[in-house]
This record gives sequence, C-alpha cells and structure tokens, in this order.
Amino acid sequence: MKAAVVEAFDVPPRYRDFDEPHALGDEVIVDVHAAALSQLVRAQAAGKHYTSGEPPFVPGADGVGRLANGERVYFAFPRGPVGAMAERVAVKSAHTVALPDDVDDITAAAIANPAMSSWAALSERVLFKSGESILINGANGVSGRLAIQIAKHLGAKRVIATARNSASEAELIALGADVFISLSQSSALLADQFRQEIARGVDVVLDYVWGPAAEAFFLAAAGYGSGDAARRIRFVNIGSLGGASIAFSASTLRSSGIEIVGSGLGSLSTLALVRSVGSLMQVVNSLKLRINTESVALEHVEAMWSRDSGARIVFKI
Repeated sequence: MKAAVVEAFDVPPRYRDFDEPHALGDEVIVDVHAAALSQLVRAQAAGKHYTSGEPPFVPGADGVGRLANGERVYFAFPRGPVGAMAERVAVKSAHTVALPDDVDDITAAAIANPAMSSWAALSERVLFKSGESILINGANGVSGRLAIQIAKHLGAKRVIATARNSASEAELIALGADVFISLSQSSALLADQFRQEIARGVDVVLDYVWGPAAEAFFLAAAGYGSGDAARRIRFVNIGSLGGASIAFSASTLRSSGIEIVGSGLGSLSTLALVRSVGSLMQVVNSLKLRINTESVALEHVEAMWSRDSGARIVFKI
C-alpha cells in the first residue's frame, strides 16, 4: 500500500510503498480518507515527541476513514509502525467513534486534535462546571480560538484570552472572549494584569504556552497572605510553545490555590480522548466551529510537510 514514510528524523516523510497492516484480536482495519498534519505529528516525525517511534514508520496520530461495514469513523492512535498517513491502518475498535453525517471528512480530520485539547481538558481533567471562569493562555492559535468557543458553550461565566499579537484582540473578543491580555509586555506588568483577573475570579487556566507567561501567572497567584484560603485555580498545561521549562518556587503551591495538571497523551487514556472527540463532533455544526483547512493529496506529502500556509493541512488518501 502507499503511505507517507519517515525514513530519518531530519528529512520530511516520503510517499512510497509500505507493508500492509493486519488487524489483531481487538483491532479493526480502517480505510483512511483523511489525516491532518498537526504539531503533534510534526514532532513525532522529527523524533521530538515522547511518542516518537524509530524510522522507518508512517506518521499520523488520528484520522477519518471507513470500516469494512461502510461505517464512517474517526480513529486515533493506530498501531505502529503504520500511523494515520497510510491507505489503511490497524486500530483498536474501542479507539474509533462514528461520525455524524453533517461533518465532512476534511473538517473532522482537521478539527479533532485542536478542539479536543480544550474539550478533553475541561470535561476530563478538571471537571469544569458551568458558571466558572476560564483564562486561556495563548488563545491566538487554532486550539486557543476553538477553546474560547468551547468554553462559552460549556457555560463559562467569563473568558480571559491572552496572546502575543495584540492585533488579534478584536477577533478573540468576537469569538467570545470577555477580556484580552497582551503577552507582549514586561513580566511585571503581565503579572499585575493576571493578579487583577485572579482577584475578579479565575477558576481554570488552559495553558498552551508555558514558559515566561506561565511564570508570570504563578507569580501573580503566589503570596496570598490573608487569613482566608486562596481561591482554587486548576491550571491545565496543554502545550509549551513559549518554552519547555520554567522557574517555579515550591512556595507558590503553599501560598496559593493553584493545582497543576497536564492534559495530553498519558495523562488521559486514548479511550477518554476518543470519547471526547465523539462528543465534540456532535456539536461542531451547532456551535459553528470552523477551521481553515487546505486539503492535499498524500502523494505531495514531502513538498507540503514544512509549508506554513496559515491553514491546517489535511492529507487526502
């Protein structure tokens, strides 16, 4: 069969023949129709993610296709070395979920990963409740913009959005954010703005950036000195676009209401992630969730791999 194949970590995948997968006891074969090129998949193919395999392998964490009975499904984490960017994959039956007819293949493949990041974090990791307030740290990316809309759908009382590009303020407010905070300011000024929002009430932080912006938030939350307990804040790290490491003092935990968790592969089971995508797909059209996509035939994978078109690239298979 044809597939995109990672032959070395320092070069893009090539379109070539690869061994056909065969289903084991609890698996099904999916004829793949579409698979998105996400940051996760790029990192895996570059050997920079904790789930990266050893070459040669087929990249791709998830996709859309059909089962032997004709049912159209979303699938996640097919058994290696054959990832989603192949004509066929073997995947556990439990890691597939039926797709509604009103969500097309390209949209489903493109939106699953970025939208699931906030949906799963809120529904699975912090058990978000309607009426709570959310700060989305790094809201200008695809995932962050979807997170604003999802937070409002789930009943967020207030949504505070941060971004490095101040020009995005109007767009993020239009999506549903109530407050905008620029990350392009000094750490002291940023911490002061965070401190003001914490005083107004922040229950959950969805953090896509980590790095200095997370340090500024923890600085703002630390040092609570009254006789009352600090407000509980569930801080969920989802990404680290601003840096993989930060300086963090133990006193921050002792003097604040901060509770830090992560949301991603390992902190959530694949079954939970797939369940989240299944719930998400049911509301894609009712919420008018949209994502800018560029669909490309898989045979062009080598040329398209490093391209930044401003849209989510989805390979058609």
